[in-house]
Amino acid sequence: MTRRGRVPLSEQVYESLRRDLATGAIVPTERLGEERLAEIYGVSRTPVREALARLQADGLVERHADGLYPYRPRLEELDNLFELRIVLETRGIQRVIGIVGEPAPAHDLSLVRAELDTWRGFRDDPPEPGPALVAADEQFHTTLLAAAGNTALADALTGVYVRVRPVRTLDLPTPERIATMTAEHIAIAEQLLDSDPDAALRTLTAHIGSSRTHVLARAQQAIEFTKLSRAVRD
Repeated sequence: MTRRGRVPLSEQVYESLRRDLATGAIVPTERLGEERLAEIYGVSRTPVREALARLQADGLVERHADGLYPYRPRLEELDNLFELRIVLETRGIQRVIGIVGEPAPAHDLSLVRAELDTWRGFRDDPPEPGPALVAADEQFHTTLLAAAGNTALADALTGVYVRVRPVRTLDLPTPERIATMTAEHIAIAEQLLDSDPDAALRTLTAHIGSSRTHVLARAQQAIEFTKLSRAVRD
């Protein structure tokens, strides 16, 4: 049994592998063999196997016919998913704006306020880049969509995030980008609470567009690194 306060070896290997995948320390074309990874991290194969299972569940590694490999992003798929994300999230605010002459549903402002409090806290105490930040960002957007009154839209957005998450998790945003994300989340929530959904829609659209640019650039870097690794090996 692991003593209280001690990080399990599988958790240590998981964090190390995730970091090395994000920084490119592990070549994207390299098969993730348990024995070799155990040697690299100075552990037995059991914690490596457990870490790889978690990474596969996260979508950061994928199984090929001859074993596990780092996830290789596909630009066209990512671009299409971000287009769908824009459609879903903007529709949430458009529902609240409504059509002239027809009643429009109101946002559940209690949900919006809770997210605003969370991100104001992040403004004062910025989070570290990593899965926890990605999860908080996803929660902000799915909560705002659910607050618009259509849970089916929020469920669809969650499905988009599952497919985009691996590349987002590989990305390590700078403190400046984290600060920008935080400020934009706060602005969107405040605009909704100020009954200005038109402004919130403009801010949200620009915010998603910026995220789209960063994620596609990160995916392109991974693809180019893969091509370079293949060329070096050949």
